[in-house]
Amino acid sequence: MNISNLSRRDLMKWGVASTLGAPLASAFAQASKGPITLVVPFAAGGATDVVSRLVAQKLTERIGRSVIVENVAGGGGAIGAAKVAKATADGSVLLMGTVATHAINPLSTPPAPYDAQRDFTPISLVATVPNVLLVSKSFKAKDVRELVALLKAEPGKFSYGSSGVGTPPHLSGELFKSMTGVDIGHVPYKGGGPAMTDLVGGHIPILFDVLTGAASHIRAGSVRALAVTTSKRSPSFPDIPTLAEAGVPGYETYTWNAVFGPAKLPAAFVESTSREMQAVVAQPDVQAKLKELSAAPVGSTPEVLATLVKTELDKWGAVIKSIGGLKRD
Repeated sequence: MNISNLSRRDLMKWGVASTLGAPLASAFAQASKGPITLVVPFAAGGATDVVSRLVAQKLTERIGRSVIVENVAGGGGAIGAAKVAKATADGSVLLMGTVATHAINPLSTPPAPYDAQRDFTPISLVATVPNVLLVSKSFKAKDVRELVALLKAEPGKFSYGSSGVGTPPHLSGELFKSMTGVDIGHVPYKGGGPAMTDLVGGHIPILFDVLTGAASHIRAGSVRALAVTTSKRSPSFPDIPTLAEAGVPGYETYTWNAVFGPAKLPAAFVESTSREMQAVVAQPDVQAKLKELSAAPVGSTPEVLATLVKTELDKWGAVIKSIGGLKRD
């Protein structure tokens, strides 16, 4: 399913961002008392943490029950996700999941610490975030077609950087390689910051990064953005084409944030929480903040999120298999 291609009418038909009315507190009252813990499976300060704290504050205001963010970092998100998978299914512990927790890690970390579909209850997709293909200012390829032609003319000469093995930017690069047939090496970094530093300094020629982290460098003109990885252009950078537009038809990847609970959450709680999440994401100030982070607000039903997880597992499973699996340091 192509989330980014859904129109407002489509989203309304699926029940996305459709509940704008008064809070529905009954299911929350029936669930266990006390605060709800929203586990963020990454360190404080990153994009997922920022989104989670915004959502937690707004959800608290709607349901009259405290939603507290807890950062449980490690294992590329697997440790925090595993904690939620093992939690009591009473609505007191939820997870802000990502493509890393629900596709990449389960497919690349043997033995998998959890089953991305069986061990969680989907609640709502909050937002999607494009990745972006960047080159250094001095690199001679000015667009994607020139880049592909150069890489094919000089196979094996160039490398691209990413924020690390198994990250969405890394696999975005591998999908680019497989769809264009280019021979290009991978230089993994321990985070997007060091990788961007080397791109700005001209130490690497090409970088796949999350648009949120790259935005300030693009605006400053210290790097050149050739294309975003989503199927539609980012409203934050409407002049940057998509990879599909720029010469790689059918290409699409993105990072996303979505709320999950443990398996077997009560249906009434899931329905009410999803509707409240859709209402939170629909609030104008939340929309503005997400767009400021170069994220596309969604707010979805559980069914939409469940379909997305299956689609992501199918897509990234094929990519990871094509490169012989992932070897992490």
